[in-house]
Amino acid sequence: MITVPAWLDDLPKVELHLHLEGAIPLEALWHLLKKHGGASQVPDIDALRKKLTYPDFPAFIEAWIWKNGFIQTAEDFTFISEAVARDLVRQNILYAELFFSPARFTDRGLSSADLAQAIRRGLDRVPEVEIWLIPDLVRDFGHENAARTVEEFAELREFGLVGVGMGGSEHLHPPKPFSAVYERARELGFRTSIHAGEAAGPESVYEALEFLRPDRIGHATHAGRDPELIDILAKTQTPLELCPLSNVATGSIARIEEHPVRNYLDRGLNLSINTDDPGMFHNSLAQEYAVLIEVFEFTPTEIGSLVLSAAKAAWRPFDAPGLSLAERVSSHPGWADRMAE
Repeated sequence: MITVPAWLDDLPKVELHLHLEGAIPLEALWHLLKKHGGASQVPDIDALRKKLTYPDFPAFIEAWIWKNGFIQTAEDFTFISEAVARDLVRQNILYAELFFSPARFTDRGLSSADLAQAIRRGLDRVPEVEIWLIPDLVRDFGHENAARTVEEFAELREFGLVGVGMGGSEHLHPPKPFSAVYERARELGFRTSIHAGEAAGPESVYEALEFLRPDRIGHATHAGRDPELIDILAKTQTPLELCPLSNVATGSIARIEEHPVRNYLDRGLNLSINTDDPGMFHNSLAQEYAVLIEVFEFTPTEIGSLVLSAAKAAWRPFDAPGLSLAERVSSHPGWADRMAE
């Protein structure tokens, strides 16, 4: 059981690696199951929570696809988007970038425009948190589908699209075939990220850096197995979106004590801490930080530096109105009260 100090709950936070479909609060997902006939498979919310545990990464992907079967309409996307945004407000998260996976819903007759509009409609109901959107190209569907997705969303920026990312079955689909897709995304003005070194080893991170040249890398959990790669990441200062509790939940690492976060920070890597799929892993961003304190002896100052690193690595447009994201964080009462100690 993770003990979360009150100051971590109060601390203003930034989330850069968060999947909409994986962040649905359990109560909201239970609502969708009842709406679309899933209650016959999972009798109650406690059983649903138990179902959302995984012995390994392929089992997690299987559960992800199963859960997606109960998100069937544009109205469902509006519903889950509002629920996720309200949960972010509850956690004192000021800003988030939200992945969503359009390729997994085309069989339901939902176009890219349908999804973008429906998601933004739900987010707009919760103005207390600033959220930008990142379509997940989903490597499992191939580079041609990814290329179509990039072109489609280039016409939908009005809904808050700032970049593209790529998740899915990393262990089956390496980065190199997507090099032209990423080059095109940059030409269109999108920022880029990719999941690498999560369900595969350092070679996946090397290939991502060489062929995709991403602005950020998601996870990079196994990059630490190659000291030369750590030197490269330290030199380039490529922002890494770490998700420690997710890596334990999917079996990417066996125990939290094996996570490289402490080594990465000590080596000077550019890090942010994120929850990934909190609806499926039953974690919060405050719990992620609490684990760093309990297991790796992170200090409040180091926690603060991670929050500011996330703010600086965010893809918030430069012409967004008001204070910069780092200024919003550092001027928040929850920040000033703790960091002044």
